[in-house]
Amino acid sequence: MLNAQERDQKVPHPVLMPKLNEPLLLVDRARRLLDDARTVLVLTGAGVSQPSGVPTFRDAGGLWRNHKPEELATAGAFAHDPRLVWEWYAWRRGLVADCEPNQAHHALARFAALHPQVTLVTQNVDGLHERAAADLDRSLGEAAAERAQPLALHGSLSRIRCSKCSYAADYPAVVDSTSLATLPKCPDCGALLRPAVVWFGEGLPTDILEAAWRAAESADVCLVLGTSAVVQPAASLANIAHGAGGQIIEVNPVETPLSVISSVVLRDSVELIVPAILATWQSADAGFASTPSPPSELPVQELERPGLDGR
Repeated sequence: MLNAQERDQKVPHPVLMPKLNEPLLLVDRARRLLDDARTVLVLTGAGVSQPSGVPTFRDAGGLWRNHKPEELATAGAFAHDPRLVWEWYAWRRGLVADCEPNQAHHALARFAALHPQVTLVTQNVDGLHERAAADLDRSLGEAAAERAQPLALHGSLSRIRCSKCSYAADYPAVVDSTSLATLPKCPDCGALLRPAVVWFGEGLPTDILEAAWRAAESADVCLVLGTSAVVQPAASLANIAHGAGGQIIEVNPVETPLSVISSVVLRDSVELIVPAILATWQSADAGFASTPSPPSELPVQELERPGLDGR
């Protein structure tokens, strides 16, 4: 019989492979990828705001007073009946005003503020990322709060722009949509103001899209959160990152077209997962509310892909 020393010399120790069905190992794998990354692109969709109570675009059967969103969120609809379009947006703005940023919003804001090379890109128009970033002004300062502001690909419900000239501004006031005369007017040219969101048939803001494109091309890791990954051109950002050698971490309760190219896939609510995988970045300021520890039984899955551990 071999003694302990001889056994160590003659019998190779088994290689301990991580069990891919152990949730905490996967959460830790994602955390380490993010901690080690020099550059990170974060892409968020409606699933990030759902825990805050923000209704998705097609809730309640996809209709609002017998109108489909596609019939209201167009320049043609606004030209035909601006009062009706503003009534719909005033209703949506009221719903969002009652919602608060959740744990995922706050964790992402702190991550973007403290990590030197994080670009936060959102498809959401609810303004919750912006509000989470603004909250950092008190704890981390104005510069950090500014770094945490997202690139809003589709605009924001809380902003307006002129339907004729280049005027644009924040507009937190309640919109009175009772008549055409009560709708907000441009202070520069007098034309009707419209929601500063990207409508069907309109292109995304060029400067914002180009900045998101550059971030995707240079990202070591692309963190994709709560998006169906089917709305273009936003959905292509993760593919660009992957094509340039970046690794994809997907957090989504359901499978998406990005699942097959993702290095780590986490199947749960972003409000649970995001604070866990960004835990390293949540303790920099003692004045900020602590983030809960990751639950021990999160239904997650990891997909093995070539190059999982390197570029």
